[in-house]
Amino acid sequence: MSDAELVLRSTRVITPGGTRAASVAVAAGKITAVLPYDAEVPPGARSEDFGDDVLLPGLVDTHVHVNDPGRTEWEGFWTATRAAAAGGITTLIDMPLNSLPPTTTVAGLRAKQDAARAKAHVDVGFWGGALPGNVEDLRPLHDAGVFGFKAFLSPSGVDEFPELDQEQLARSLAEIAGFGGLLIVHAEDPRHLAAAPQKGGRKYADFLASRPRGAEDTAIGNLVAQAGRLGARVHVLHLSSSDALPLIAAARADGVRLTVETCPHYLTLTAEEVPDGASEFKCCPPIREAANQDLLWRALADGTIDCVVTDHSPSTADLKTDDFATAWGGISGLQLSLSAVWTEARRRGHGLEDVVRWMSSRTAELVGLGDRKGAIEAGRDADFAVLAPDETFTVDPAALQHRNRVTAYAGRTLSGVVKSTWLRGERIVAEGRFAEPTGQLLTRRP
Repeated sequence: MSDAELVLRSTRVITPGGTRAASVAVAAGKITAVLPYDAEVPPGARSEDFGDDVLLPGLVDTHVHVNDPGRTEWEGFWTATRAAAAGGITTLIDMPLNSLPPTTTVAGLRAKQDAARAKAHVDVGFWGGALPGNVEDLRPLHDAGVFGFKAFLSPSGVDEFPELDQEQLARSLAEIAGFGGLLIVHAEDPRHLAAAPQKGGRKYADFLASRPRGAEDTAIGNLVAQAGRLGARVHVLHLSSSDALPLIAAARADGVRLTVETCPHYLTLTAEEVPDGASEFKCCPPIREAANQDLLWRALADGTIDCVVTDHSPSTADLKTDDFATAWGGISGLQLSLSAVWTEARRRGHGLEDVVRWMSSRTAELVGLGDRKGAIEAGRDADFAVLAPDETFTVDPAALQHRNRVTAYAGRTLSGVVKSTWLRGERIVAEGRFAEPTGQLLTRRP
């Protein structure tokens, strides 16, 4: 540890080998060693002891809609990355919509990078988009460093990002498989959605009926078939239907290169508790019943679901009307995701090591950052969150950092208070005080 510039200590450090008392040595923004708790601090090194608060790797959120440029009144890199930092997230990957332009060309990617460069409090990478007619843009985007490509199989909600039909999906997937890329998919089948009852109005039960589980199940089945035929690597976004879990398990057993995520709102909120007219709970696919949620947790425990990400998808408050049919669909969860998941995970008998696996190590691996992010071990970036796991707080929307402070968690009491967040060995937020932005723009490594 002789070259250490910083030493962070805790009686509970979550490492790949388990949780233990340790001293973590940092130099030049990297972890250089994980040593016994009482290891001597070198002369001149800064040190901090967090006592019994837990030192865990900074979270990696691979599903975030920042909407900047173009819809910055919905969200922006300054506010989104502050919310991320406040919640213990040190890396996020931005979705190719709902910005203008979308990240479907190299020029669109450059516009995103220019918007983010001076505003990022955490590290930021970017997904590209696969649209009808942009197959020729996919390889240039890949070469420019996007981490993969987002596609919708049903309408996205914004005109500039149309969905792929099955023939277009096959063409895009073949192109992406040809250069070893990753396609991430919003999997709802448009025919099932069109056949479902579309009543509109304030009743959550009517909205839930309009987005049936069968729409997810069919779309995932079609995606699995295409991926298996082409040998492609695919990822299912925001899984909410537990009915699809046997299909997912069978596909993997057959050798399909398939990963799956779910979101904090599917794991912590239930259809039974959503008030009529409360469109802060609206998302697509929807929050489903408690029995469905139980099966999602079981699938996380057995590895059928790989990871948990926010799908942070904000809008201005006026778009969250009390009509579920017309209200914007999206849940804002960046700042609260760790605490929300931990609150429910501990109730169900899971530990913080599980939460770190779902929200940091596996998400880092998903986007090829597993050698840099997602674990406290020598050679990784010195990205950390310090968590008081037994402390509680009641969610006050006024205390949230994202731009439009609408939240489905308002008034809920959550466990786990993020005391501070560190990026490459520098404290970026503590007790509500933020450092100037030092986040880096990340690109996929060749």
